[in-house]
Amino acid sequence: MRDFATFILGAAVGAIATALLTPTTGPELRARIKLILQKRGIIEADDIDELVEMIASQVEDKQ
Repeated sequence: MRDFATFILGAAVGAIATALLTPTTGPELRARIKLILQKRGIIEADDIDELVEMIASQVEDKQ
């Protein structure tokens, strides 16, 4: 079971990295991250907006 959880986490990180490395504007980036997290059921719907803002702000700061 641990291997499966590791696989899922790796897939999620890969999907998010792909979304983040594709050139987009801030609002488009937030929408893409939110959509990926919702489709994969990675995080509860109530917490998605906060997480998306945190991820997007980290990416925008590094660019």
